[in-house]
Amino acid sequence: MSKTDLVRAHHMLDAAHEVLEFSTGKSRSDLDIDRMLNLSLVHLLEIIGEAAVGMSPEFRKKYPRVPWN
Repeated sequence: MSKTDLVRAHHMLDAAHEVLEFSTGKSRSDLDIDRMLNLSLVHLLEIIGEAAVGMSPEFRKKYPRVPWN
């Protein structure tokens, strides 16, 4: 795994942990009512997506069960 892939994987993992932290115990209506929660979760998902897009082909081949696209 390249250093860049490792950094991106850590960004994805950190963001995923924050998504879980922010959303635990929340309902869909909480998401609709709380704009800050909504925007925070959207931003964290964008971080995960951007990091995933940047993963090398070698990394993607190593984890074929992940839907990279």
